[in-house]
Amino acid sequence: MFRLHHTAGTFTAVNPIQAVRWAPDCHAVRIIDQTALPERFIERDLRSLDDVCTAISSMAVRGAPAIGIAGALGLVASLGAYGDQTLDQLRARVAVHARRIVSTRPTAANLAWAVNAVAAEAGGPVASAADALQAMRDKAGALLADDIAMCRRIGELGEPLLADGARVLTHCNAGALATTGIGTALAPVYVAAEHGRRVSVLACETRPLLQGARLTAWELSRAGVPVRVITDGAAAGAMRDGRVDLVIVGADRIAANGDVANKIGTYALALASRHHGIPFYVAAPTSTFDVTIANGAAIPIEQRGRDEVARVAGRAIVPNDVPVDNPAFDVTPAELVTAIVSDRGIHHPPYRFDP
Repeated sequence: MFRLHHTAGTFTAVNPIQAVRWAPDCHAVRIIDQTALPERFIERDLRSLDDVCTAISSMAVRGAPAIGIAGALGLVASLGAYGDQTLDQLRARVAVHARRIVSTRPTAANLAWAVNAVAAEAGGPVASAADALQAMRDKAGALLADDIAMCRRIGELGEPLLADGARVLTHCNAGALATTGIGTALAPVYVAAEHGRRVSVLACETRPLLQGARLTAWELSRAGVPVRVITDGAAAGAMRDGRVDLVIVGADRIAANGDVANKIGTYALALASRHHGIPFYVAAPTSTFDVTIANGAAIPIEQRGRDEVARVAGRAIVPNDVPVDNPAFDVTPAELVTAIVSDRGIHHPPYRFDP
């Protein structure tokens, strides 16, 4: 993430912040603890398997691309103590660690994709456990670099969608905090702002964990991009009142037919956008596409704990004897998506993402 300084009609990016990266000793994963934002800016180093799994499941690190990279780097970091084992012993350990990390968040395609890509290096033509760990480290580092480049590419491809003065509505957080670069859904906003285009953002608060209010508003205001937070229920009214020119959201998994799983509440925004004739865009890397799944009905939807909905600031807001449903995601049908912006281009319906 960066701050935009206005100079001679253009904006320049400074002060980069990465949500996930190697710690200076390269034996731990350094993350921004997003559960502490916006009150406190805290960075944590993840070294053990428990550290990595807890950080991902608790959403200290979150966002599909970011948890993919955190899982990839975290797999390597969690195996640091096993370099003196035999190669077969290490390979068995890799399989155990990889399965546990992948199981922490089942909906995001990026997590399994990145972790499995790094784990596969241990099964390659390596002579020792130490060699296998080095190959895994190199692969994880390459994925990190690719993620940064991917964000920039999405930003450049998506920028033309934003006219000067564009008012963008977004949901959850698909910005710098959700990736290791400048984000997915917010990448076109940042690139447009860098080029001197006047853009502003309406950020839905995103119940129940308020990623829009806590995270999107924090990073955009820090970057100097005008942002206003609205309640989730106010989005359709803002569209009706002519305050929204386009909607851009991220994705956690995209099926072969273009159905999109994203943070709960996205489907409602897509329906409201269609009713009001407002373009509804999805921005996501190709690692989010899951061509093994024909449509959204087959996407696993993570169910999270009761307290995220039933308690706010430590206070119960739902009677103890009343059950709560807390799906983390919903599925938006492909026919409601105007276009999907990936690092490979802008995809238009009818969507057919082949293996």
